[in-house]
Amino acid sequence: MRINAYLLFDGDCEAAFTLYAQVLGGRILAMMRHAGSPAEDQVPAEWRDKILHACLEVEGLQLMASDAPPGRFQPQQGFSINIAVRSVAEAERVFAGLSDGGQVGMPLQRTFWAERFGMLTDRFGTPWMVNFSEQDCEP
Repeated sequence: MRINAYLLFDGDCEAAFTLYAQVLGGRILAMMRHAGSPAEDQVPAEWRDKILHACLEVEGLQLMASDAPPGRFQPQQGFSINIAVRSVAEAERVFAGLSDGGQVGMPLQRTFWAERFGMLTDRFGTPWMVNFSEQDCEP
């Protein structure tokens, strides 16, 4: 069994996944548009270049997403995507990249459980937690 997070965006899925691939060092495996798919006629013409399905792979794990159909988008709430990184420097780089243009909920800092931990919502509305703990690192 595999469980993957699936995010919905309000028309900016492509921009979000392009940033996530860059910041997280991932690879976009899929970026399927409505145009040319069986779903093309189910969306307005101006929506056909929006993303029907996207998949980003980072270190063997996948994050998936799409643009919500017009009028059906709801802001993301009630969860965060947690990123466990391997160093303080990586935590700082990832946090800076994701928080650019977004809103920091908790600055990246040392906590009682981690060398670095911080929370943010990126400019696309996705909530993230960035965590570096010596105990969580692979040998």
